[in-house]
Amino acid sequence: MARWEPNAAQRLAVAALELFDERGYDHTTVLDIAQRAGLAKSTFFRHFQEKREVLFGEDPLTGPLVAGITAAPAAATPLEAVAQGLDALGQEVFTPARHPFVARRRSVIDAHDDLQEREALKGLHLTASLTRALTDRGVAALTAEVAAQLGALALKTAYERWSGAGGTEEFGALARRVLGEVEAAASGL
Repeated sequence: MARWEPNAAQRLAVAALELFDERGYDHTTVLDIAQRAGLAKSTFFRHFQEKREVLFGEDPLTGPLVAGITAAPAAATPLEAVAQGLDALGQEVFTPARHPFVARRRSVIDAHDDLQEREALKGLHLTASLTRALTDRGVAALTAEVAAQLGALALKTAYERWSGAGGTEEFGALARRVLGEVEAAASGL
C-alpha cells in the first residue's frame, strides 16, 4: 500500500459505499473499507472515527445553505432567502457529477434503521442552522422556525426526488419548485 496518495478520504468513502451496497452495512468492516481503497487501516482512522462517519462525517450542506441565506437580498422574504440557500446546494453539493455517490449513499441509509435515525438527527441540526441564519437576518424567531421547517421539508423532498430520479434535473431548480409546492400546501391548511 502506498504511504500517501491524494484524496484518501474520498477513496475511502467510495470504497465504503461500494462495500455497504455489496455486503450490507453490518457486514463491512473498517479493514474491508481500507483494503478496498488500497490504504492502511490506520489511514481510515486518520479521516474517520468509525465506519458510520463515512456517511455522516463532514457536513457539506450547512455551509452553502447558510451562505446562500446570508447572501440573499435584504428585501427577500424568509422563504426567498431559503431558496437562495437551496440554489447554493445545487451549485456546490448536489451536482450531476456527485449524483452516483449521493444516490448510493441514500440507498445504504434507507436500508438500515440506525443510519436512518442518524440522518434524521442530521436533519434536525440542519434545520436549527437554517433557523439561526434567518434570525441573523432579522427574521422573527417563530417566522424563522416556520420558514426553516418548510425549507427543510423542501430540501428533503427535493433530495429524495433528485437522488432517485437519476439526477437529470438541476437540483436548485428542482428544490425551488418543491419549495413552491410546500408553500402552496402550507397556505392551503
